[in-house]
Amino acid sequence: MEEPRRPEIRLKVNSRRFGGGNIIHPVEVEQSSPTPFPAGVNQSQTPSPFREVKHFKKWLPWLIPTFVIADTVLFIITMYVNDCPKNSVSCIATFLKRLSFQPFKENPLLGPSSETLHKMGALDVSKVVDDHQGWRLITCIWLHGGLFHLLANMLSLLVIGIRLEQEFGFIRIGLLYVISGFGGSLLSALFLQSNISVGASGAVFGLLGAMLSELITNWTIYANKMSALLTLVIIIVINLAVGILPHVDNFAHLGGFFSGFLLGFVFLMRPQFGWVNQRYTPAYSRTGAKPKYKTYQRVLWLLSLILVVAGLIAGLVSLLRGVNLNDHCSWCHYMSCVPTSRWSCDTDPVSCMSVQTGNQYTLTCSDGGKNGTYLLDNPNQSMIRSLCSQLCR
Repeated sequence: MEEPRRPEIRLKVNSRRFGGGNIIHPVEVEQSSPTPFPAGVNQSQTPSPFREVKHFKKWLPWLIPTFVIADTVLFIITMYVNDCPKNSVSCIATFLKRLSFQPFKENPLLGPSSETLHKMGALDVSKVVDDHQGWRLITCIWLHGGLFHLLANMLSLLVIGIRLEQEFGFIRIGLLYVISGFGGSLLSALFLQSNISVGASGAVFGLLGAMLSELITNWTIYANKMSALLTLVIIIVINLAVGILPHVDNFAHLGGFFSGFLLGFVFLMRPQFGWVNQRYTPAYSRTGAKPKYKTYQRVLWLLSLILVVAGLIAGLVSLLRGVNLNDHCSWCHYMSCVPTSRWSCDTDPVSCMSVQTGNQYTLTCSDGGKNGTYLLDNPNQSMIRSLCSQLCR
């Protein structure tokens, strides 16, 4: 007796571009013309032989834009608290009145004073360790040192974050962003202990690291994967290379990047194509059950989870015990700044001695003996500190 003819399964694949690679996302079935079915097979329970492979569910991105708005609002509040006309002798963009910027020599990023950032919650290791203000490891992520700093981070966040939130949803990307930012703050605090630190760049680098691990763990569903990998690696290297410039906290970048890289294996793992495809294949046509995730995906998930949890705990314990990693790594400071003939990596806080004669104030830098004389009427301490910073930088 002649065997009944099985229907032919044909797949139509829609793909999208990411860094030069196409990713295949099968989730839906599109009905088409009927095909003869073998005896004993219920046609009403059998999918159509014409299947269209479409994307995974697309999320509406709202969390990343909310982060951008929150950071921008906080910057405006910071400038309002800073009140440059009241607390400094000279300001930039005085037409902004209370929102005007500190002198360029004091803050080249067009922003507030260090004192204001400290008041708003900047990362200060001494406060974290001695005064138990651990919340500064989180609050510093939402503050920015200046307008240029804010624009650079927010543009990067929009470009990287919206794409990830569309693909993986606000819960996973929100957790990844905050934990990566915390990891960046932690590594920064273990190395840079004489300065305050602010900025979302550690969290943004976490998203960049997660993009790399997402490509690796979901390797089998990408086409042109080597091209996508090369493009992403070049972008990462260029961004990390910028961190060797002075006044850039590259330890926050590195801490955020490695935290995000490990978290990407944990949060952004996709089911393999074979498992998704078999859900739309008739039972009589299946050659064997496919596992949802490949073995290498499960191994990377477990190892990354262990490493990220152990790393964050070890880093936090070391910080609270007052450990300075520069004592154990004499060359590591070059990862954050490389001195050249054009710039110096000396970012230690400046201080001055002040001598008052009537309304005349003479300030002398504590380190180099440089001095300046100013005529001031009832200056407050913020004005004196601002002049000292401009004089001694």
